[in-house]
Order: sequence, then C-alpha cells, then structure tokens
Amino acid sequence: MNDTPGWASPGSAPSDDQGSGVPRPADAAGPGPKWSKEQPPAGQWASPTAPGGGSVPPPVQPGWTGGPQHGGWGQPPAAKPGVIPLRPLGVGEILDGAVSTLRAHWRTVLGVTVTVSVITQIAEILAQRYLVPKPPAINPDASTEEALAQTGEAMRSSLVGLSPSLVITLIGTLFTTALLTVVISRSVVGRPVTLSEAWRESRPRLPHLLGLMLLLLLLSVGVMALGILPGVLLGSVAGVGLAVLGGLAGCVVAIWLWVRFALASPALMLERQGVLQSMRRSAKLVNGAWWRTFGILALTVLLAFVVAMVIAVPFSLIAYAVDGESFSGLLSGRTPDFGWPFLIITGIGAVIASSITYPISAGVTVLLYIDQRIRREALDLELARAAGISGYGPPAAGDDTSRS
Repeated sequence: MNDTPGWASPGSAPSDDQGSGVPRPADAAGPGPKWSKEQPPAGQWASPTAPGGGSVPPPVQPGWTGGPQHGGWGQPPAAKPGVIPLRPLGVGEILDGAVSTLRAHWRTVLGVTVTVSVITQIAEILAQRYLVPKPPAINPDASTEEALAQTGEAMRSSLVGLSPSLVITLIGTLFTTALLTVVISRSVVGRPVTLSEAWRESRPRLPHLLGLMLLLLLLSVGVMALGILPGVLLGSVAGVGLAVLGGLAGCVVAIWLWVRFALASPALMLERQGVLQSMRRSAKLVNGAWWRTFGILALTVLLAFVVAMVIAVPFSLIAYAVDGESFSGLLSGRTPDFGWPFLIITGIGAVIASSITYPISAGVTVLLYIDQRIRREALDLELARAAGISGYGPPAAGDDTSRS
C-alpha cells in the first residue's frame, strides 16, 4: 500500500467475497454493529496523484466517545479531514457533502460549471435559432387516421428538434462530470485542487467517459424504442394504446438501468476502469442497495429541478415581458416565435441554474459511490491514510486485533 491520494483498485478491494485483516480504529475493543465483516486487503491508489496543499486535521486517537450516530454507542467519532466524515453516510450527509464541496472549492467548481454552462447555452441558443425546425401545424378537425399521422409527424419533429440539445448537453455533462469528480474526490480528504490540476487529472479519462455516456444513452434509447415499436408498427387506435403501455414499460426498465449503472462514471474516473468494467463495478456496488440508491438519486433530481425552476421561472417571465412577440404568440395559443431577447434572457437563467445544480448532482453521485465503498470495502481506511490521519495504520506484527 502507498499513501498517495486516490482510490483503491477494484482488483484489490473486493465488494463481496474476500476477507481481510485490516482493522478500523479501536478494533481491539471489538467491531461496531455497522462495520462490515469483510474488508479488503491493502489496496493500491490510482487517482488523483497530484499532491495537495491543504492542512492535515488533528490525529484521531481511539477512544470511547460518540453516540448512535457514529454507528453505535462506544465507537470513537469518525475522522473528517474534508467535506464528509469517514464512515457510512446518511442521505443528509451526502447532500451536505455535495453542497460543502461547492462552498469549500467555489472558485474551481464555479470555474468549471460557469465555463461549461456558458459555452453550452450559447451553442443551444444558436441551435434553437438556426437548426431546430418549427413544429408542424396540428389540425384539430382531423380524422383518426390523420390525427395518427400528425402525431407521428410531431414526434419525428420533436426528436429532430431535441437532437442538437441532446448532443450539446452530452458534451457539457462530459466535461463537468470529469472535472467535478476530481474536485470532489480531493475534497473528501481535505485537499484543494485548482482548475488546471483537475483538467490534467481528468483529461486522459475523457474518451472512456464519453464512451460510457454514449453506451448508457444507447441502452436507454434502445429500451424505449423496443417498448414503443410494436404499437407503432400496429398503426391503429389499439396500436397507440400498445405504444403507450410499451413506453411505460420501457421507462421502468430505463430507470432500473439508470440506477444500476449510476456509479459507473466515478468508478471509471477514480479507479481508471474501462467502460464495460466500470459498468460491472457499478452494478456490483449497487447490488443489494438499489432502492436506497434510487431514493437518493431521485431526491437529488427533484432538488435540482426545484432549484432550477426557482431560478428559471423569473427569468422566463422577464423574457416574455421583454420579447413582446413571444408573449403575444403564447396568448394566442399558437407556437411562439422566440426572438433573440427571449433566448438570451432565458439562457442567462439556465447558466445560473446549471452552475448550482451541476455540482450538487455530480457531488451526490461521487459521494454515493464513496459511501458504498466505505460500507463494503472499508474505503474510509484508505482515505484516512491518504489524509495523513493517525490511528488507521495496519496492525503490528503478531497483533491479533483484526476481524475475521
């Protein structure tokens, strides 16, 4: 083992099937009720490798303090060199850790999110103005066959209209995920990181991360297409109902896949995994904790949506007020022709919302990954050693204090 900051390689840090003799602090007094009986052997650190400049917190010595929030009466309080305590985390601690990262490293975090958000919003405004076609007109007096044809045409137009936005969002998410993962991983051990250091750490992993994101997107789209396709091919009123049911079933499967592979990007970035290996790694970490993972991710999506709406709605109202043509089109019931004032004002609101919600979403994903590894692989021991905290070293020769 070495003590450079990073993440233990999965080959030496099993999730399920291997035992270990690595004790936590105060193991001599017996394991706590929430400590796993299966711990990994000494792991190797892979990333990030650049030394930090943060101060090291005071050593944590074994002692009998704390309470049930630390895993049971009699356990010592967990060390907290960075934004989270080094022990299994609660939902509130994961969310608080994501927000604390934004506060502690706001220059680096906002440097990433604001830059990416501004570039993606400019690209999206130009795409909406010059590339996205106008939606087809809908005839309210159309027959059933004509209504079905109009519905199909509207769906095709919507897919074409969403394509540029999807590509732009994918590219923006690629860079924010890569850079913020490095920033958050450093903040856990209390080490600062600059934007240039984050870029240097994450740049070699960008092609792999892009491949992972494309593969997950294709899986979701493929599942949805398989669910809708039979109803579309049937092409009647019954086919519409079948397509709706198939779409709902596809949504359920897509959500299941989303949660199952939610931890793939941190595994890819921090363990230097390949695309398929990181997906298998995520599935292994989520196994047995699917509902908990789903609940935390769903809560994060809901919070990000609420924050985005709180910011976006006032900007949208201002944009409608400034752009008279868009407002008159909205009142008349026809599709409004958004002008430059509307697109620019709403774009500013979107940049502000993204700069806040991106770090929180990325932070929750990375901290959820760390939490699962702490629960299953005692990653807190590796993190404490990387932070320079005493009391987490390996047992002395002949010391029989390890857990079976």
